[in-house]
Amino acid sequence: MYSRKRMTGLAAAGMSGALLLTACGGDGQDLTGDNDGAEEDSKEINIALIAWEEAIATTAMWEVILEEKGYDVNITEVDVAPAFQAIDQGDVDLFLDTWLPTTHEEYWNDYGENLEDLGVWYDNAVLTLTVPEYMEDVNEIGDLTDHADELDNRIVGIDPGAGLTAQTEDEAMPGYGLDEDFELVTSSGAAMQAELASAISEEEPIVVTLWRPHPAYAEHDLKDLEDPEGHMGETESLHSVGRDGFSEEYPALTGWMENWEMSDDELSSLEVLTLDEHEDDPQEGARVWLQDNQEFLERTMGEDAEGLEF
Repeated sequence: MYSRKRMTGLAAAGMSGALLLTACGGDGQDLTGDNDGAEEDSKEINIALIAWEEAIATTAMWEVILEEKGYDVNITEVDVAPAFQAIDQGDVDLFLDTWLPTTHEEYWNDYGENLEDLGVWYDNAVLTLTVPEYMEDVNEIGDLTDHADELDNRIVGIDPGAGLTAQTEDEAMPGYGLDEDFELVTSSGAAMQAELASAISEEEPIVVTLWRPHPAYAEHDLKDLEDPEGHMGETESLHSVGRDGFSEEYPALTGWMENWEMSDDELSSLEVLTLDEHEDDPQEGARVWLQDNQEFLERTMGEDAEGLEF
């Protein structure tokens, strides 16, 4: 769970324009003071968060940056579908973890015309089926059919509504004939990680749905199964997305989003600090990371990075 002082939880069935009306900076007010390059921006912003690792890490990072720049930041934790519904309806202003072209294709097709794509910040994202390295006889997804019994006929998944879940269930499993012998067991990303860690501690066989970037690769010796037929989809890019009118109301932040890029090393080190070393306070982990990555701030924010202290 993403632990913070201002958290709004929304159920998928309960989304409406009234829910977050007071939380959004949607009235175009100029609430600025002396805040360097952000003087034109509205100072209230609501950011949607789905509890995927890279989303938790980067949302905490931007929360810390924006608060230092004088913004009033609210984080709304939602599932994937209501996140896109909320941006489409203007209930939230920004979502940092849109996977394209595959994982969130359905949602982008439904809502993309009313959203602003603010740019790609990571371009090496992949969906995977993954096993521990010690499962030496399993190297391709198709090899799983020979090990169904020892795997208890289970693929351990994440959230039912996740794009990774749909890709696995609708494409990879039938594509490799796994749907005859396996059930995709869905729960949550945290539950999947706990089951993976438990199996590895006993050196038991397990196969999970996973993705890169993910801190599990730094915690365990894992092997992504080869996908020769491409049923897990192509390499994807992670985009930041704003509601309709975002760039007009947040011109400075829009520029920072357009400049924002992260390497594998930058993202993995941020994830370790926010999700592991500072699990109960990811904002503090983000501050530590930002202290050590001044070049990232200068590259992303230009002159607006001057004077930022964490």
